[in-house]
Amino acid sequence: MSDSIVIIPTYNEKENIEKIIRRIFSLSKSFDILVIDDCSPDATAAIVKILQVEFSFRLHLIERLGRQGLGTAYVNGFKWVLQRDYDYIFEMDADFSHNPDDLLRLYRACSEDEVDVAIGSRYVSGVNVINWPVSRVLLSYIASKYVQFISGLKINDTTAGFKCYRREVLETIPLDKIRFKGYAFQIEMKYVAWKSGFRLKEIPIIFINRTEGISKMNGSVFNEAFFGVIWLKLYSIFHKYPQKKIIDK
Repeated sequence: MSDSIVIIPTYNEKENIEKIIRRIFSLSKSFDILVIDDCSPDATAAIVKILQVEFSFRLHLIERLGRQGLGTAYVNGFKWVLQRDYDYIFEMDADFSHNPDDLLRLYRACSEDEVDVAIGSRYVSGVNVINWPVSRVLLSYIASKYVQFISGLKINDTTAGFKCYRREVLETIPLDKIRFKGYAFQIEMKYVAWKSGFRLKEIPIIFINRTEGISKMNGSVFNEAFFGVIWLKLYSIFHKYPQKKIIDK
């Protein structure tokens, strides 16, 4: 078993899922994969099950009954992972918007540079997004600046969904209290990790919009993020977060 596992939530990703799995397994470092499928009607889970015969003990699958949200998929995955001996836990999309090669860079940041949460960032070194319309790039960029302003979180890409966590982060964060299910989940996880005293670092990546399959983005995603940030800030004023354990050297 690897010390690292990549969690990939899926819904109707039959065009991408086998290709992304094979690309990850072809990397120079060994990664295990956990696919969390929300009952995709296009039989994404069936493709994963076929591949499990080839990649036994490295490829895992959780099937859920219907669409329950990105946040709950990751929380389910985190709990599954924490019952096993993985030290580095990754979030990644199935559609190749995140380059599998960058898993190695996120891993090195956490394993060698004492980073607790490594974030694949579209905006830490300019705007590195390909094949998005200008309106969507502006909306995403402005949303991150809005989150920074309201929350005080010093991260340029607050909605980034390509990340590596050291195990201790997920053991410390009270996962059952994570509130949001959409893209605000990504903001909330970064914010809670930061408030808990963990070190976050942005690693520049190039984000390429999906070329196959259908985007799951919709207006409710942005509404949740807009109002969710205000809720997070107000909640933090009246509540204390569990803190990272300091180990004396």
